[in-house]
Amino acid sequence: MINQKNYYTEFLKRDDQILPLRLQQEERRNRMTTNAKDRDRALAQFKPGEAPMPDMDMDLDEEVGMDEATGSEAFGSKTIVLHPGSQNLRIGLASDAIPRTVPMVIARRRETNESEEDGGEPKPKRMKYDDGVTMEPEKVFGEEFASQYSSMCSELKIHMRAHKRRVLPNSKELIVNYNKRTPPDTISEHNDPQRIDWTEIPKDPRKAPSFVTGRDALRIPDFSTPRYKLFWPLRHGWYNEHDYSQKRELYDDIAVIIEEAIKAQLNIPRKKDWSQYNCVFVVPDLYEKRYVTQMLDMLLRDFGFGRVCFIQESLAATFGAGYTSACVVDLGAQKTSICCVEEGMCLENSRINLKYGGADVTETFIKMILFDHFPYSEINLNRRYDFLLAEEIKIKFCTLNEGDISPQPADFHLRAPGQPTRKYMFKTYDEILLAPQGYFRPSIFDKSSKLRDRRKLIDRSRDIYDDSPNDPISAAQSAIIATIAPPPSSQIPNDQTNGTNGIAVSTPHRQMANPLQKFAEQERNSHSAVGSPAPDDEDTPAPQPDDEVNGAEKELDPSLRDDVLPIAPLDHAIMTSIVHGARNDDRKIREFLGGIMVIGGGAQIPGFYSYLEERLKETRPNLAKEIMIGTPPRELDPQGVVWKGGSVFGKLRGTNDSWISRLEHDRLGARVLAYKLMWAW
Repeated sequence: MINQKNYYTEFLKRDDQILPLRLQQEERRNRMTTNAKDRDRALAQFKPGEAPMPDMDMDLDEEVGMDEATGSEAFGSKTIVLHPGSQNLRIGLASDAIPRTVPMVIARRRETNESEEDGGEPKPKRMKYDDGVTMEPEKVFGEEFASQYSSMCSELKIHMRAHKRRVLPNSKELIVNYNKRTPPDTISEHNDPQRIDWTEIPKDPRKAPSFVTGRDALRIPDFSTPRYKLFWPLRHGWYNEHDYSQKRELYDDIAVIIEEAIKAQLNIPRKKDWSQYNCVFVVPDLYEKRYVTQMLDMLLRDFGFGRVCFIQESLAATFGAGYTSACVVDLGAQKTSICCVEEGMCLENSRINLKYGGADVTETFIKMILFDHFPYSEINLNRRYDFLLAEEIKIKFCTLNEGDISPQPADFHLRAPGQPTRKYMFKTYDEILLAPQGYFRPSIFDKSSKLRDRRKLIDRSRDIYDDSPNDPISAAQSAIIATIAPPPSSQIPNDQTNGTNGIAVSTPHRQMANPLQKFAEQERNSHSAVGSPAPDDEDTPAPQPDDEVNGAEKELDPSLRDDVLPIAPLDHAIMTSIVHGARNDDRKIREFLGGIMVIGGGAQIPGFYSYLEERLKETRPNLAKEIMIGTPPRELDPQGVVWKGGSVFGKLRGTNDSWISRLEHDRLGARVLAYKLMWAW
């Protein structure tokens, strides 16, 4: 906007007049003045005949981090790095080698716990007869799950026979019969060397704490006196609006979890000392603006940190692994993010956020083994000890190596508070492989509750001028949503609508097309705009107009972002991200295909990397020689690579432009993010 009254002035027409840039210049001038005074003082105190004075002719424009001012402390020891997730919070100082991992959960006193709500309905949900009796294991999860599971079993048998692997014709019957007739063994508590130390709660309600966070919260007995209920503030990469009645309670729980982690894990108990620390906060690639602004306000006002900066997850992963360009695939507990990074920048159109992860594999694995008469049929993931048990047996048994598929005996120990330890024996077969295959066939996952109460408390961010949603969206994410979204009502056939009111009974899914199909078609049929023929080699995709790449984003209704759950097979989503990130450049497509880096706890399944590489090669056989799945180098833990990148980012001198101070936030509020973030806000 032009100030008509003072049209000929230069006010707010130059970058150096903006407050954040003026503060940087002022800080640089103060540093130059201090260095000059120190140099003059040293020259005045210098006496002939003494040791030569150290060379103080330094580059006065060189920026020095706050941590370097104190030479006695380790570099980065005054910078806290936070990476919150749906299941775990990774926290540590930038000078630490590895982060501390704290469950992102808080237990608060309530009349009932989470397993007693909804009438004590277990998870996964079982179907019952009209008289309330639970159905047989083959019917307990419904016909749709049974048909999909049977179909996956048949496809696996065909695939194994095609690769000359031995398949016993009666394998299922063997494990079902074994699981039916094997009772558990009871072990007394004093004979169990790995017994769990449960969190003790005083029976006097006046002495019981009002809340417990982290790992101690997961160890509270379900039926303690008084009762405690677990709250997970972040679910599926979003705010958990279902379990809260007020957004203030949601914000407070996030703040309490982080505050207790800083005090306990970093040994910084006094909050008044936090002003001496900076904070690097890791945000998702496809973030929500209200989430970022709320975290900024919390870190500066509630915690009182000196300065704060933000970095995106995929960019932090490349910093931690030392890659310059990569296609980062991060499989978390409840969400999977994919993004192409090139030369220190996340490519906006390549960002994809899918709402499934390792927790979905855990639940599906439990449903599959229950389908095959798992001896511990009462397992309920809403109970804390059963939740920990399910995670344990998934990590112990699940694999994607077909060579491990055979009827194998297995065992586990059930440790519940106030009960003796029980040892169960059972047999597994193809469940250990079919459950992780859900990443490539996500229709097997339960999606019924993931959009429940979405936007109940916190509305989407809107533009202040035209009131349109302004949360970031990428062309790749739009393509995924457009594939899943139902067609307009005018295109729904009459047999798919209800005759009384015309509402669609089901949501028809469009066929998942190969994202590189357009390239292949252009290779065969099209010619370039200047008249030269398209390349004959099938490995060289022809250029694609920008309108076709961005078509999904242009046609996407903003309301679909909250109404449609973004779910797609992992291999299809990776290809979609690479195509939209490369934008017509064949060299970049090959570069990203050869630099796919898989991180996150959801990918820590034996054989996952080779299986994903095989699936991608089947998707695009003529580019098979270019596809390569990489792991973080230097034996880094894939679950901590993002945090490690945040610690590296916090120690770089060039990141001074990204730091946000309390003064800037007080004067400009959330507007300061437009000047300080490394990406377009």
